[in-house]
Amino acid sequence: MSSLVTKTAPAFTASAVTPDGKTVDDFALAGLRGRYTFLFFYPLDFTFVCPTEILSFDEKVEEFDALDCSVVGISVDSPHAHAAWRRTPVEIRFPLVSDMTREIARDYGVLFEEKVALRGLFLI
Repeated sequence: MSSLVTKTAPAFTASAVTPDGKTVDDFALAGLRGRYTFLFFYPLDFTFVCPTEILSFDEKVEEFDALDCSVVGISVDSPHAHAAWRRTPVEIRFPLVSDMTREIARDYGVLFEEKVALRGLFLI
């Protein structure tokens, strides 16, 4: 795996479930240009650890926003899985990106055995 330090963040456009619960097919990292972006990868929505991680980042979203920093979560789940998870009794204030092709995880060097994204945190 090569380091991404000092390099331009790999660009992507993918389906995502937005904070209002809608699925969009054209969420692009480039749309966040001009702000810092905290990009985090996690394996799957419906596991025993990942939801607590997502909720923890959401608890700090106002602090990130005060620093002019967007938060974006990415997993290899489908947009339908993201939407189903969001229908649980929680409210998440950042987009959850669907990386079903695993291309984004591969580009960021967090894809494990071509199956699932490992946890990875990137400040862009």
